[in-house]
Amino acid sequence: MSDIKKLRGKIDTIDAEILKLLLRRGDIAKKIGGVKKESDADFYVPSREKEILLKIKNKDISPFTPESIESIFREILNASRSVERKIRVAYLGPAATFTHQAAIKNFGVNADFIPAESISDVFAEVERKRADYGVVPVENTSEGIVTHTLDMFFNSDMKIVSEINLQIEHCLLSKSKWTGSVKAIYSHPQAFAQTRKWIHKNCPTAKLKETLSTAMAAAIARNEKNSAAIASAVAAKLYSLNIIASGIEDIKENFTRFLIIGHNISESSKNDKTSVMISLKDRVGALHDMLIPFKKNKINLTKIESRPTKRKAWEYVFFIDFLGHISDENVKAALGEVEKNSNFIKILGSYPKAE
Repeated sequence: MSDIKKLRGKIDTIDAEILKLLLRRGDIAKKIGGVKKESDADFYVPSREKEILLKIKNKDISPFTPESIESIFREILNASRSVERKIRVAYLGPAATFTHQAAIKNFGVNADFIPAESISDVFAEVERKRADYGVVPVENTSEGIVTHTLDMFFNSDMKIVSEINLQIEHCLLSKSKWTGSVKAIYSHPQAFAQTRKWIHKNCPTAKLKETLSTAMAAAIARNEKNSAAIASAVAAKLYSLNIIASGIEDIKENFTRFLIIGHNISESSKNDKTSVMISLKDRVGALHDMLIPFKKNKINLTKIESRPTKRKAWEYVFFIDFLGHISDENVKAALGEVEKNSNFIKILGSYPKAE
């Protein structure tokens, strides 16, 4: 026991030193906040935060895992940012939605979070500067694209400033403690789609009722007898519900990608992704010709989606994600060639690529 006491004494000394260094970091962050305020600069700089995290990943961090060290430093970055200035973040609410959890993961608990009832409301909060940034879902690994989010970029000048990948675990929540008592299940359509096999096997007779969010489903289940909600474990705690079953998603590697929207394009982090919207001229081979400049300039396309313009029958635009930043010379060259054969190109954002 004497050896443990000595070792714990060493840890206490190290903890005191860590705290001292954190306070020094906070003082410097406060000064940086003052400079940013005077120059009207952005308080959230994703490229800088990405740079810090990449430097840490390239070091020998044994006996810790990369995930644990990143988690620690992400909280340090979030806390330091809150010292500079409290960031206002709109998200698809209410509290305890997966979008809310993604927002907390990126901005930390000290941000001022503003729940919005719809994706369009999130955009509106940022456009009207009632929020500095907004967080919206855009893609799920099992159910694909959230089309409403893409469609918002048709008429919005908002830019994508960063992205977040969040692993999604669905739970069945209820005031009851067993599935046999559940006669109705509430949830968001995406959650139902991601758990349909489990529902069919375990609650085949339950009526499925769609809600605007998983958190709203939990709020209903809290007050309605013989009902349940498909939502997160965080929602169970917030709405005082029992977790009847956890991990009920049909595909265990279930991730959702979220976009952070703001007013300005992020600086290059040297590990970036760019999103663009392209309207092509109606002619044979137009799509083929659009893709050639990307290949010629050795640019890796990570996603391509088409959406109707809703202005003219059979008229479409293409949403494309690719690796690189708009300040890169090969990206400039590729987009310059694409523009020659397009009706228009709209840059939605260049931003640090999420891990």
